[in-house]
Amino acid sequence: MTPSGLHAARARGGNARQLVHELLRARIVGLELQPGTPLSENELAAELGVSRTPVRESLILLAEEGLVDVYPQLGTFVSRLREQDIASAQFVREALELAALRDGVERADQRDVLELRALLAAQTDAERRGDPETFFRLDEEFHARLMAAAGHPEAWSLVHHAKAHLDRARRLTLPLEDQLALLVRQHTDVVDAVERRDARGADEALRGHLRQVFADVETVRARHPQLFGEADAPPRPRREPRRRTAQS
Repeated sequence: MTPSGLHAARARGGNARQLVHELLRARIVGLELQPGTPLSENELAAELGVSRTPVRESLILLAEEGLVDVYPQLGTFVSRLREQDIASAQFVREALELAALRDGVERADQRDVLELRALLAAQTDAERRGDPETFFRLDEEFHARLMAAAGHPEAWSLVHHAKAHLDRARRLTLPLEDQLALLVRQHTDVVDAVERRDARGADEALRGHLRQVFADVETVRARHPQLFGEADAPPRPRREPRRRTAQS
């Protein structure tokens, strides 16, 4: 959602706090607001065309989600990535997706397989064009479609909400060399196993795919340690100009 979209939603009677929260959350998860970025209530209120109250309330909600950190006498900052947050989100995602996949191997029909393969083709096209943002969207569609094929489309919203910290990490890994091609191959392995009705093969393929993020995050962390912190001792941030471009 953009500021203009927020204004349009408010004109239709949308709740200001909810809309501001959704907008800021999307910016943080999408890395438009990078880890460590300072957040000013006054600046955000002016930019979004709202009072400070919905901004303040939204930042409180984001702090409860662990997406922002509040430092007394210093300010509010987008939280740095923390290993425990990523691992917890991954645990939830893996548990739900693997459970659904077991049903998917039994339930998926040829139409489901064709739709999954169409998404694979679109992902391959995005990979060849070097378009990680489109690839990320198609990746989300792929996993949502996989759960729908299993008969659990509503469960994807639970996965989607639970993996905010994981998604920030995943976006940082997309520029890694040959990363998109690797993910397409892993997705293909999952679909091939589903089409064969190979429950064990599908489970192994999806589990390995989902756990790939741990190794990738370590690579990104070595390159950009300033984006990461520790749960028990978060580094004190410095006030710097807000950055909006995703780290490459």
